[in-house]
Formats: sequence, structure tokens, C-alpha cells
Amino acid sequence: MTLIQIVNVVATATMNQQIDFGKLRKFKEIKHDPDVYGGRVAYFKSSAMEGKVSIFTPGKMISVGTKSEKQAIKELNVAMRFLVKKALARKVELQPRIENLVVTADFGKGLNLEKFSENLRAIYEPEQFAGAILRLEQPFKASILVFSSGKTVITGLKSAKQIDPTTQCLKNLISSYG
Repeated sequence: MTLIQIVNVVATATMNQQIDFGKLRKFKEIKHDPDVYGGRVAYFKSSAMEGKVSIFTPGKMISVGTKSEKQAIKELNVAMRFLVKKALARKVELQPRIENLVVTADFGKGLNLEKFSENLRAIYEPEQFAGAILRLEQPFKASILVFSSGKTVITGLKSAKQIDPTTQCLKNLISSYG
């Protein structure tokens, strides 16, 4: 049985308006350090949130640290509502976009990474890193770390609907080299 888990969702949205970080940093939910990234980013985190939202001066927001697309989108909206409530932004209709899902999958079966990498043109340099890097174009574009234990880390998917076809493809590839 394959154990599959979403460990991080990255989603973006933009409010298309300037955000005044001078006013923003007065609130306890906001972390802003002028020395980090030249002061161009602030981080919003409330106790009700699973992840955090990065806010940039032009109004772009990035949600990280959630474990579902729905939660990532919700947290972008929470950040926007906070900014509107504090009179730091005008209310706008966000158009959230999922940029990346990070998924772990454990296929419960060891494999020969040298054969696997050689036959699938994966990057494997055991003296540099213990896993192979496999780039898939089908069924969806993704980058995958594959370990000899059969555990993998999948990045680059844009929707939870892409997880099952991608892991099924990986399962087939891994079973050929176990």
C-alpha cells in the first residue's frame, strides 16, 4: 500500500495595490524586517492559520505551509480580509492560483537507484546526495526525489487531481527496479 501525503501547498494571489509596510508592521500578526529581502516582504500569520502568507508591497501574496488547496486559498483570503479590516488595502476579488504541491509518497519497496537512474535518465550522484532526481513530463510535469527505500518527494504538481496519476506512474517505474 502506498502512503501519499500533501506536505505543502504554495498558492498566490494579487490585490493589485500598494501596501504600506510602515503601517503594516504595527500589528502583532505581521512580521517585517527591513533587512530581509530589502524590506520588500512581510509575513502574516494568525493563530487560526496552518501556514503563513507573504505579502509584497505591490499587493502580491504567497501562501505556504498548508496541506490542501482549499486551506491555502482560505489563508490568502484571511490575509486580505485582515488588510481590509485594518484599512491597509481595498477589498478586491482574489484570483488565487495554485503554484506547487509538495507531496510525499512511500511505495514501501526498496529499489536499485543505479539501475533506476540509468534506465530513466534520472540524476543520481550518490557521493553528492542519497536520492535520484527524476523529471517527469507525463502524466504531469513534476520533479521527484527518489530514495532507495522507495520513498519519494514530488514537487511541481498544480492540483491534487494530479497526484494519483503521477504516483501511479511512479509506482510502475519503481516496481520495475525493485
